[in-house]
Amino acid sequence: MSTEIVLQLENVSKTFRIGFFRKKVEAVRQVSFEIQRGEIFGLVGPNGAGKSTSIKMITGLLQPDSGEVRVFGESVANVALRKRIGYLPENPVLYEHLKAPELLDFYGGLVGLSKKVRRKRAQELLELVGLGDALDRPIGKFSKGMKQRAGIAQALINDPELVILDEPQSGLDPIGRREIRDLVVELRRQGKTILFCSHILPDVEDICDRVALIHQGTVVEVGFLHELIGTDVLRYEIFARGWSDELSTALGDAIEEIVAVGEVRRLTLRGDVDLDDALATITRLGARVESLQPHRENLEDIFVRDTKAAPVKKQPVSVAQ
Repeated sequence: MSTEIVLQLENVSKTFRIGFFRKKVEAVRQVSFEIQRGEIFGLVGPNGAGKSTSIKMITGLLQPDSGEVRVFGESVANVALRKRIGYLPENPVLYEHLKAPELLDFYGGLVGLSKKVRRKRAQELLELVGLGDALDRPIGKFSKGMKQRAGIAQALINDPELVILDEPQSGLDPIGRREIRDLVVELRRQGKTILFCSHILPDVEDICDRVALIHQGTVVEVGFLHELIGTDVLRYEIFARGWSDELSTALGDAIEEIVAVGEVRRLTLRGDVDLDDALATITRLGARVESLQPHRENLEDIFVRDTKAAPVKKQPVSVAQ
């Protein structure tokens, strides 16, 4: 069974010249990755890594200096392809004097939908994103989370096959983040392909199938999460009562840290310790384990490791003639 590639970046680079002396800044360097139909693909990286520049090239808002961006097998330069793409920018600017149905009616008109179709789409989308009870309120009265949901609704007004979400959870509280996360999963259930750009790594890890980590304009790693995240235990966290100095001595350098929390001790044991032996020692010397939690590598560990390991770019400077 063949897999359709919805989006492909091949050796894409983009350089800007900024300031009075036209300093040369390489925003994106030889970036390559592809997204398959029906997946949620995470694009992560620190601020200034090149994520938003990459997205602007995918949407046709910027042209790459070199390399190629293909959407549905065609060059992104084909303007007709944009009818199949929905885009939520990092900081969407919405017309705050409009009500949510009016906003979607306006954007529906821009993409060429008839009045009947765009009214129907607006009603369906506002229910989908959880704004069905806020139809009579101007966008300017919306909370940050409500504005984000309205922004997602406008990105979906043309029923796109590829949905690009740039930091859709920025500035949201945990409840708002959960609502957006659930909405993204629902969009995938509807058959849409999603490029999910975020710096909230637990949410990326929770919903994305594959991830590309970009740092200093370069893709550092790309792959399925189970391929990137190891299975080895990094450390064990134990809460125990009845602790004694004798126990600390017996476990020796297996202990990375002990913190007293009242009568309870919170221990951190090395991940390569013989856990059965350590637990037997704790029990034999009179302590009681109340909680045991193994900690394995997660996306945040990979992010920190790779961004620290990557060399810092030196930007060449040139003076305009």
